[in-house]
Amino acid sequence: MVLPELPDFMRTLGGEDYIGLHITFFTLTALISRPFSGKLTDTWGRLPVMVFGCLVTAVVSMVYPFFLNIYAFLFIRFIHGFSTGFKPTGTAAYVADIVPVERRGEGMGILSFFGMTGMGIGNYLGGEIALHFDTDILFYSSGGVAVLSVLTLLGMKETLPDRQNFSWNLLKIKKSDIYEPTVLVPSVVMMLVTFSFGTALTLAPDLSVHLGIANKGLFFSYFTFTSLFSRVIGGRLSDIFGRRKVLIAAMLIVAVGSVYIGFAISPFHLFAGAMIFGAGYGLSSPALFAWAADLAPDQFRGRGFSTLFMALEIGIGTGAMLAGQIYNGNAENFPIVFSGCGSLAFLAFVFLLFKGK
Repeated sequence: MVLPELPDFMRTLGGEDYIGLHITFFTLTALISRPFSGKLTDTWGRLPVMVFGCLVTAVVSMVYPFFLNIYAFLFIRFIHGFSTGFKPTGTAAYVADIVPVERRGEGMGILSFFGMTGMGIGNYLGGEIALHFDTDILFYSSGGVAVLSVLTLLGMKETLPDRQNFSWNLLKIKKSDIYEPTVLVPSVVMMLVTFSFGTALTLAPDLSVHLGIANKGLFFSYFTFTSLFSRVIGGRLSDIFGRRKVLIAAMLIVAVGSVYIGFAISPFHLFAGAMIFGAGYGLSSPALFAWAADLAPDQFRGRGFSTLFMALEIGIGTGAMLAGQIYNGNAENFPIVFSGCGSLAFLAFVFLLFKGK
């Protein structure tokens, strides 16, 4: 809900030079918290980790309007990153627990479908709220939705057998808790493909304005539209033909979509590029998560997903930071930035061909 409006909100705080850091700070905290969320998911339980992540979003969204200088805002974005550092790790492990192994890709596709439905509707509603009300109402609305998530989770049953009660000792992280080596290949692919996503999160609002589009959330709505269907289809296809084959096709589609977005000269071209990009990105997501679930040992499933999510955060955060620096408020740099993203997706395609078997 809030992402499309954050660049403009930062400008009102005098943060023009910090565009892109709102994504980087958010993902940095998520990256730091992943080893903790992975360990807690495998010991404390899936549900407590999910509830904690939702509570962070609920609280932080309510306090955004009270931090009205750029440094305080970036600090709150840093804290907000704990939400995505915890919630998706617990959720992915929960789904892997309850879905049959032979339909794991399909299950991850359904999970991705609902996640992207929320993102698509949220981006559109966030843009409409900002147009007709103000950003304070937008932040409060986002927090209210997070509260509904907490209430939903409270009605679910824990799936982790022999879970431990929380203790501070569970927060002691050893070297082995940080990284699960069995999921290296999907993690490398995840990092390369999410670079494009971090760039889109950062620059799509400004590119929309440059092309005369009033609602800066429409790009993500078109992206989500094709991503929704490709996630369900891609997950099932990965069960039938294998994760690697689906990912090879997905990387090529992402590469084409990224370059097309960078050279868009009208709203039609931008939205077409968003749909191509969404189709490729949607194909890749359930296959990557199912692949990580296939490879990680059952007792370290949370750690496997936290490793995959760390790769996601590195890709998104690096993409957001570099995109903001290279773009630097100059519309002539859009083709350069998005073509670079396409090149990294193509690199993932080559990596899968030779190293992904």
